[in-house]
Amino acid sequence: MKYMPGSEKCPLPFSPFKACTVPRPIGWLSSISPDGVENLAPYSQWQNLTFDPPMVMFAANQYPDGRRKDTVINAEKTGWFVWNMVTWDLREAMNTTSMAVPYGESEIKLAGLRTVKADLSDVPMVADSPCHFECRYISTHRLKGNSNVGTVDVVFAEVVKIHIKDEYIDEFGKLDIKKARPIARLGYYDYTVVDETFEMRIPMASPEEAAGLEGRP
Repeated sequence: MKYMPGSEKCPLPFSPFKACTVPRPIGWLSSISPDGVENLAPYSQWQNLTFDPPMVMFAANQYPDGRRKDTVINAEKTGWFVWNMVTWDLREAMNTTSMAVPYGESEIKLAGLRTVKADLSDVPMVADSPCHFECRYISTHRLKGNSNVGTVDVVFAEVVKIHIKDEYIDEFGKLDIKKARPIARLGYYDYTVVDETFEMRIPMASPEEAAGLEGRP
């Protein structure tokens, strides 16, 4: 099976595009408007960009009526948003916050989540999430799609402060991923959870390369 998505109808009943680019980390992003309205929403088009300094991006498709997502608008207007790690235990709350609720209605309250204020802004952080990034907005790059919902805002930000709960740091000083059990997005309605990990080291890597890959100075 093969086809050209720009000019041919997909021969399958469900598009395989998102199901192929997996697993995708979930950008569970909290923000606040200039007038104090809190927002929390998950984005599966989220990723780190570089590490010196650490930078991230997320892509937010417009609504069918052409409205832009609140997370994008809040980041642009206030200069901040926070990434919250989604874990297995928080999966149902995350799913609740994916609903499109009217402006001013709190996804945080709807999901029954506890929050704490970020250190560098008034953005709320999910209290039960093991890891948070306080992200300072850099810029937005808009890409026009074939429809309103296909048009996307790609937001770039610098990670200015990282929070990790001490109980999720192992004896070697590394993040204990198997304890945190983050979830990731697959295609369709599917997700996966990180329960197992394995290590592979690049053969004949220089000390500098090895240090960079492992996160050592």
